[in-house]
Order: sequence, then structure tokens, then C-alpha cells
Amino acid sequence: MQLTAPATRTPQRTAARDADGMAVASFILGLLGLLVLNVFLGPIAIVLASVALWRGTARRGRAFLGLTLGVADLVVLLAFMHADSTISWSF
Repeated sequence: MQLTAPATRTPQRTAARDADGMAVASFILGLLGLLVLNVFLGPIAIVLASVALWRGTARRGRAFLGLTLGVADLVVLLAFMHADSTISWSF
């Protein structure tokens, strides 16, 4: 009878999966930020997309979309702040 150690995940595989998750999260938060809480969700989407791209995600398109949507969140916020002269906006 041969005893073997249980299989463990390699650090590279886990890091790649984390980066892919960050890319998807940045896309979802950026998309959601266009409607609500764009002052918070926009910067979070930008940071998550940047970290995912830096870590070499396989979902580069999703990360770039998250980055673009995060920037769009801040642009929308600035446009409505300029139009309403307030720090928030609503429908």
C-alpha cells in the first residue's frame, strides 16, 4: 500500500483563477456602477481590472471592459455633477 500526499493546488493556478475572478468582478461592478453608487463602484472596477491585467488574466477582454466601464462611471458622475451642481445624481 502506497501512501501519497493529497493533491494541492499550485500557486500559479490559484493566482490565475483569482485574476480571472477579478476581471469578471470589475466588469460587473463597472456595469452596475453606471446605475448606482458610481462614486464607489467606478474606482473599485478600475482597481480590480488593473490588478487582473497586471496578474495576467486569461479574460483580458472582460478586464478591459471593466476598466472602460469604471472610467465611464466616473465620467457619468462628473457629467451629472456638472449638470446638477451636486455630488450625487438620481433618475
